Amino acid sequence: MTNINALLPWHQPYWQQLQAYLQQQRIPQALLIVGAEGLGKQQLAEQFTAALLCNTPQANGMACGQCHDCRLYLAQTHPDVITVSRAVDKTSIGVEQIRQLVSQLSLKPQYAGYRIVLFQAADSMNSNAANALLKCLEEPSERSVLILITDKPSKLPATILSRCQQLTLSKPDTSLASAWLQQQQPNLDDQQRQNLLQLAQGAPYLALSYAKTDVLTLYNRCFKTWIALAKQQSQPILIAEEWHKLPNAMLLNWMALWLLDLLKCRFHAEAQALYNPNLASDLLPLAQTLSATAVIKFYDQLLAQQKQIHTPINKQMLFEALLIQWVQLNQQTKLPTP
Repeated sequence: MTNINALLPWHQPYWQQLQAYLQQQRIPQALLIVGAEGLGKQQLAEQFTAALLCNTPQANGMACGQCHDCRLYLAQTHPDVITVSRAVDKTSIGVEQIRQLVSQLSLKPQYAGYRIVLFQAADSMNSNAANALLKCLEEPSERSVLILITDKPSKLPATILSRCQQLTLSKPDTSLASAWLQQQQPNLDDQQRQNLLQLAQGAPYLALSYAKTDVLTLYNRCFKTWIALAKQQSQPILIAEEWHKLPNAMLLNWMALWLLDLLKCRFHAEAQALYNPNLASDLLPLAQTLSATAVIKFYDQLLAQQKQIHTPINKQMLFEALLIQWVQLNQQTKLPTP
């Protein structure tokens, strides 16, 4: 459970907006918290939930952590908090879950405060579930607050988006994120922190997760393999057999960023303009030999495959096709620099 009365350093401006809701007693009946993965959206949502429940809030609006409601919430036994998330064996939040929620919301809260519904990965609702949720949004029940969390708001129907107050989290300043990461992982040196934040595209929580699971080592190994394939020093079929066992979505995202950096190098961008500046020395020689048009075409195909990765597609065949195409791309005749 989140520390309900200690803000993350980059959450301060967002909490001020939530605190204003509390002070003015103008609580939105539906709040949509949006932001990239790894910015602590769930923590902020839980802290706002605790503040709505708390009997003796602090001066800054945050929960005290000591009252009866706070203790129930911290023990995850508060009867007026409902969490809606995708089941472990399901790919989406289903309509039956929402129908059950509608039934629960037809009853009054058991305590004097609010009833809060926390939607984790709200974008994973299927279309029937989203349509069923509209009933809650169009005819909100007494003292109920719906908090939806997503890093993919474009996947939510416009009818849902238009009925929510939106709070959008941005990535924090690099120095602030690095200082926080140093507190969490003091054994990391400056270069490791920088590389982790670059890999996480500036999202501190994601960088922390990568540090704990040694994702940086996996990333560097996969990049070296990707370069070896370009130099025809490895076999795409063998690599695909290994790669399809890795976190597929993450690996496809890495490949997309490598291609974008390759294009930037192709058009003589400075190293610091890259998503991965530390890879510039490996990417520059490739960039000088490849057709930008061919790279862009390959990038578009990669994006199309990213949309398929969560379907029952054969992942090994997907990687085989991509890696074979990558090898073929690097076998093309050297073209003049644009």
